[in-house]
Amino acid sequence: MFKRIIFAVCMLQFVACAELKQVAAMYALGELTSPEIASALKQALNLGIGKGSDKLSQKGGYLNGAYKILLPPEARKVTDKLRNVPGFTNVENILLEKLNSGAEDAATKAKPIFVDAIREMTITDGLNILMGSDNAATKYLQGKTTDKLYQQFNPIIVASLDKYDAIKYWKDAVTAYNRIPFMEKANPRLDDYVTTEALKGLFSMVEKEEYTIRRNPTQRTTDLLKRAFAKQDSNRK
Repeated sequence: MFKRIIFAVCMLQFVACAELKQVAAMYALGELTSPEIASALKQALNLGIGKGSDKLSQKGGYLNGAYKILLPPEARKVTDKLRNVPGFTNVENILLEKLNSGAEDAATKAKPIFVDAIREMTITDGLNILMGSDNAATKYLQGKTTDKLYQQFNPIIVASLDKYDAIKYWKDAVTAYNRIPFMEKANPRLDDYVTTEALKGLFSMVEKEEYTIRRNPTQRTTDLLKRAFAKQDSNRK
């Protein structure tokens, strides 16, 4: 009985200590409430995703930018060998254009998926992320949603690749390559690779926008963002 009482007292002290820490954290953030902090982070992520997906979904957004999807090493082996095969002399450039066009097309449709994921962010998540690293929000979103996003994003990529005949074109190219004697057989599927690379590019763009909001006060376009990240700035000093 005595041990139970001691245990109960210890638990009460632990809970009280946790509450005090939370109060202290809220005090450090001034007048901002926990819901406001979470809302500020959601605004920041929505801005990043909005700008990121808008840029990448433009024609040439992937192909002509920093997040251009290159061919995987095994695909390069195929294209190198096909340069002298009639009908496939320009296979690499054609394939690059088709792959990146598919990713650009999918970027416009992925935005709502990311927005839904942001809505799931909790108040506690927001408080922790605000005082985290320059990419804390992006890393949180990436860790929480990558698998789910892949499952929903992949069919969009497949449909987009089909739209540009990329899958058929690659399959035809691989079929021609696989007829070459003594060559290791290549995989005719590209959708998994393109999906993964497209998501990497989108998360990288979001991370870049998050960094800008955290480091450049002029990019904080709402009063809530200004108030929340001003506290972050104070915490760095």
